[in-house]
Amino acid sequence: MTTSNIVLKQQAPTVEEFAAIRVLIGWSNPQLSTLANSMQASLFWVSAYRDDKLIGTGRVIGDGSMYFYIQDIIVHPEHQNIGLGSQIMGLIGAYLDENCQSGATIGLLAAQGKETFYEKFGFTSRDGTKLGLGMCKFV
Repeated sequence: MTTSNIVLKQQAPTVEEFAAIRVLIGWSNPQLSTLANSMQASLFWVSAYRDDKLIGTGRVIGDGSMYFYIQDIIVHPEHQNIGLGSQIMGLIGAYLDENCQSGATIGLLAAQGKETFYEKFGFTSRDGTKLGLGMCKFV
């Protein structure tokens, strides 16, 4: 499979599309109203479609000034390993290049086993020697 016939849009998918692709890769969803509120509060979106079906997505969240976080990089399993994730990250990178000022921090939480994908875009793992390992709390 190739990336031909794939349309990348710099906009959010519908909440139903987003919920469905999250479930497809094994993520759970909060209530749709919570998901919709989160989506609306995002700074930037990339949505990938083939034949009008959402097959990939990614977004940037944060305060739009000092802190930017890459979130929800998702590629439909049938469309993985064809460069679509890299195209999504490329558009996100262009947005960040344009909107991040000196001193800003760009972060992300990589899914286990996906660290090398993000290293290609200049991200480094926090191994605990220079900075803490990083933490999160799921509610």
